[in-house]
Amino acid sequence: MRGKRILVLLLMSLLPVTAAAGTTYLEELVDQARTNHLAQRQEWLDLLHFKPYPYRPGRHSLADDPDFFNAPDGNTDAEAELEATLAAFFSDVEETDTVQNPQCRFIARYHWLKDELHFDPVRLPEQACGRFKHWRESLDPHEITLVFPVAYLNNPASMYGHTLLRVDTRDQDEHTRLLAYSISYAAATDETSGLVFAVKGLTGGYPGMFSVAPYYLKVRKYSDIENRDIWEYRLALTPQELDRLLMHAWELGPTRFDYYFFDENCSYHLLSLLDVARPGLDLTDQFRWWAIPSDTVRAVTEKPGLVSQVVYRPATATVIKQRIRQLDPGLRSLARDLSQQKVLPNDARVKTLSATDQARVLELGYDYASYEKTTGRGQAIDPAYLRDLLLARSRLEVASQRPAVPAPAVRPDQGHKTARLSAGLGSQDGRDFGEIRMRPSYHDLMDDDGGFTHGAQVQFFDTAIRHYQGSDSIRLEHFIPLDIVSLSPRDDFFRPVSWKFNIGLTRDHFAKNDEQLVFQTRGGPGLAYNVPGSNDGHSVYYGFLEGSLDAGKSYQGNYALGAGPSIGWLADLSDRWRVNLQGRAMRYGLGDTHEARELVLKQRYTLTRQSALRLDLFRRQEFHDVWNGGALSLLLYF
Repeated sequence: MRGKRILVLLLMSLLPVTAAAGTTYLEELVDQARTNHLAQRQEWLDLLHFKPYPYRPGRHSLADDPDFFNAPDGNTDAEAELEATLAAFFSDVEETDTVQNPQCRFIARYHWLKDELHFDPVRLPEQACGRFKHWRESLDPHEITLVFPVAYLNNPASMYGHTLLRVDTRDQDEHTRLLAYSISYAAATDETSGLVFAVKGLTGGYPGMFSVAPYYLKVRKYSDIENRDIWEYRLALTPQELDRLLMHAWELGPTRFDYYFFDENCSYHLLSLLDVARPGLDLTDQFRWWAIPSDTVRAVTEKPGLVSQVVYRPATATVIKQRIRQLDPGLRSLARDLSQQKVLPNDARVKTLSATDQARVLELGYDYASYEKTTGRGQAIDPAYLRDLLLARSRLEVASQRPAVPAPAVRPDQGHKTARLSAGLGSQDGRDFGEIRMRPSYHDLMDDDGGFTHGAQVQFFDTAIRHYQGSDSIRLEHFIPLDIVSLSPRDDFFRPVSWKFNIGLTRDHFAKNDEQLVFQTRGGPGLAYNVPGSNDGHSVYYGFLEGSLDAGKSYQGNYALGAGPSIGWLADLSDRWRVNLQGRAMRYGLGDTHEARELVLKQRYTLTRQSALRLDLFRRQEFHDVWNGGALSLLLYF
């Protein structure tokens, strides 16, 4: 205690001489704070972002920027930081364009301590904080909306979704919604490689920063360019809670956090703002090891009275696909030709249509051409031609043909939870086994898609251990840190490339009763198509060209490098029953030369939202052996 008092007095000695008269009052405030144990209060710890580390004893701040603290050891000593902060509040530094008084720099802390200690405005004058007031007035806050753009695999930073907060104004409507501002947290990087981002994101290799930006920029990025549907969750915050959130967002503005893909990500840190806004929510405490965006949204919706309304907003591409579904093949082809300037608006093939059909093909042609121009896909579209399409449409006395896109039956916060534990029994090559499998996150192709993106698989640290009957030991069957599949069906308008990648340790079959744990990385590009008559992604056939690098002491040269095709059919036979039939053939031509083939039938039957049965059957051939196997498992999501 004596050492901390000396520290406070030392800090006071560094303040301007005009503040020296406040020394006695500072000591009074420090004594009062200690008596009331303010440094141990959850509100103060939340303001400092103090959290228990899973792998380190005690509480520490997640902030990695020394400028966020007033005490030298403020990131580990909450009491020292409180007392140093009180001392800083006596500063008479005047605000400029580049400098803030500590009362303004740490404005959320100032107002909380002021409420708790009842500052005497004569002995501790309150600063004007003009920059903050101007910023707040420009936001014109009335409500806060939690915004969740769904997962988008082709952006490594958004493989399992993203969250941000929108600051809504009092008189906001559908037409002015895009003019609002958003508060978000993200890794400060332009990385486009999913693998590089995953590696550096897992190890804290990027700085993370809070930012405030016009909301329309986020909508354009997530909805138009990245083809991501958006869910909005309006929060029922009181005016006082709204003020606390904005004040804390202000003091977090220049602060650097090390960005971690699993835990200290966009969703986790936004929850910390809500924890400050409404003490007692304790949202971040639910996510010690990892924070998946859909799980954090679920945590918000499960707090009674926190969410007042939920709104679904389809992406531009989702609207276009709905238009396509409502046209017969001939009209779809005509609309595509219009979008590519192969047919002009005054062409006879357009003019001979009914006014309603003309409107439908012109609107689809314009929407798709505009989408291609916005995203940079396809050939360059002349802006004058887009105007010609709009003029031709305006001459038709027909109401807008924009389709109503129904909201998905299951919201992202209502889907299965992202951690999965399974237990099962099976047989391989005539040997019976029991298996336990654990996946911390997030979703695979065989899981129920309700609330998730169709055809998207992202799994981290999938681990399986097995015990074979008659054996005295339990063995690791596989450990896959990263497993990604993007299965995106193509059509006449949208022609994405599917892809897959996984890396980890798995068992390879060298001979009967000789299965060794080897390193394996496998992946490659592919194509996927909807089965004719199925346009919703629930019956898809696909093919990949895969490469594989296997490494282990049992291989000749300690490695095997090969490539080969794989094909499959993924379908929902009912709302609960999904099947995935796939075959693969690999030819290893470098290192250990051999061939490998497999035919696998996977089936999942949903029991409840958080449980399912899974049956896997397979026939495999590698080196000179052929063997069969299968397993029945119970899956539990939590």
